[in-house]
Amino acid sequence: MVANGARGEVVVVLAGAERRLCLTLGALAEIETGLGLEGLSGLAERMRALSARDLTVVLAALLRGGGERALADELDQAAIDPREAAEAVAKAFAAATR
Repeated sequence: MVANGARGEVVVVLAGAERRLCLTLGALAEIETGLGLEGLSGLAERMRALSARDLTVVLAALLRGGGERALADELDQAAIDPREAAEAVAKAFAAATR
């Protein structure tokens, strides 16, 4: 699997398989809603101290942005290490700011 760097995609290994993540406008909106934020101004602060629930919300949105809807919809049942999840989220946000 190859990531489209121009689009801000990253490929990470989650649940034993390569998955594509992307911080799209739709993913941002989903993150805002899921975290109960009123705009993006509080996102950076919230990202510094994500709870497990917050991490799940953000990861699911990034997976959907990358076209990985099946895993995003069943994330609560997937065998994903929390460190893997946090690293994947960090990589997706870093790719979006390049």
